[in-house]
Amino acid sequence: MLRRLFAVALLGMLSACAVGPEVRVDYDRSADFARYRTFAWADPLGTDRAGYTTITTERLKSAVGSQMLARGYTFSPTNPDLLVNFHGRFQERVQVTPPLGPPLGYYGYRAYGVWPGYSFAYAPFVDQYTEGTINVDLVDRRLNMLVWEGVAMAPVTNSNIGLSQERIDTFVNAIFARYPFRAGSGVPVPPPAR
Repeated sequence: MLRRLFAVALLGMLSACAVGPEVRVDYDRSADFARYRTFAWADPLGTDRAGYTTITTERLKSAVGSQMLARGYTFSPTNPDLLVNFHGRFQERVQVTPPLGPPLGYYGYRAYGVWPGYSFAYAPFVDQYTEGTINVDLVDRRLNMLVWEGVAMAPVTNSNIGLSQERIDTFVNAIFARYPFRAGSGVPVPPPAR
């Protein structure tokens, strides 16, 4: 029980100190990013699989659109160079931390037994949490091929599980901090130092 309380307190402190979600990006090194100047939304968007536009879709459009415009891209619904798609999901995760060691005593320095309820170092710790993920895809419309993708993942709590605009902005900003191009430029710009 003591170990579980310690772990919960530690997770709380770590989440309070967290700088943002974990981000992964990849892109097609053979794609000609110099010719991409315009964008539009994919149809249908990954967040609209139910056949209607969701609140999350509108929030993602706002966040992603701002990032694209800030990089010099122009929104062009009729003839875009890039189609932007995104998807968000929540997934239950389980993380198991193995026990610290065999029942030889605290950190192995005791060669004698401990009281029967002492299980701090001997029982595995199981942590169940919800992970939120947002994917942003940039697709070359002419070739119908993915040329860049960014994924942000972070544990979420019940208080922020609704994907508020602020939470979506945090995820999308973290993703686009790793986007190396500007409209009409095929030379990657190094990401800012962390």
